[in-house]
Amino acid sequence: MQNRFRKMLVRRIGGATVALLISVWPALAHMTVMPRQSTAGIGEKYTVRVPTEGAKVTISAELRVPEGVHVYNVQAPINWTQDITRENGLITDVVWNVNIQSGEFMEFSFIALNPADAAQIVWTLRQNYSDGSSDDWTNGPDGPYSGAVTRLMPLPNQ
Repeated sequence: MQNRFRKMLVRRIGGATVALLISVWPALAHMTVMPRQSTAGIGEKYTVRVPTEGAKVTISAELRVPEGVHVYNVQAPINWTQDITRENGLITDVVWNVNIQSGEFMEFSFIALNPADAAQIVWTLRQNYSDGSSDDWTNGPDGPYSGAVTRLMPLPNQ
C-alpha cells in the first residue's frame, strides 16, 4: 500500500518534491510545544504534542519548566496519569505517563505565565520509549530544536 502511494505521489508531484517531503518527515515527528510565539509577561495556554514514529511505543513524555516560567494549571489526565514536581510551590516538572502507539500522537496542555523580561522560552522535552530508550527534543546539533522554543514578543506599551 505504501509503495503504491509513493509511486502515485512521484507521478503527481514529481520526484524532487517527494524526496523533500520524505527528508522533512522525521522533523515533524519531534515532540513540540505550541504556540511557537507568544507575548512576554502574559498567561498562555501551551500544548505539548507527542507523536510516536517507528516500532517503539512512547510510555512517557517529560517537560521541565524553564526558570522564569510559572506553570499554574496542568490539564487533568484522561486515560493516562501524570506526575507533577513542585519546588517552593512552583511546578518545575511534569511527566505524562502514556501508551502512544506508532503512528499515533497525544497532546497535553498547561497554562503558564511567561517571563516579562525574556526574548524566548526554551522548553526541556524528553520522550521515553518501551524499549528503555529516550529522545531529547530540546537540543539538536545546531542549538535548540525549533519545536522546543517559544519566541516572546515584548508586551505592548499601555
